[in-house]
Amino acid sequence: MYFIGNIIWLLLGGIIAFILWMLAGLILCITIIGIPYGLQHFKFAKLGLIPFGAKIYSVR
Repeated sequence: MYFIGNIIWLLLGGIIAFILWMLAGLILCITIIGIPYGLQHFKFAKLGLIPFGAKIYSVR
């Protein structure tokens, strides 16, 4: 079921979300101050590409 959900997600805008998160991450990684935020954007891009079946962990 995760596979079907991911395919539908990709067709309905997941690719666009992935590209935009990656672009924002690359722009932020240009500056030294923005690198930590850029790396977080890459994690969101991965989640935006394949959201169904992904595990999300909270670090506290």
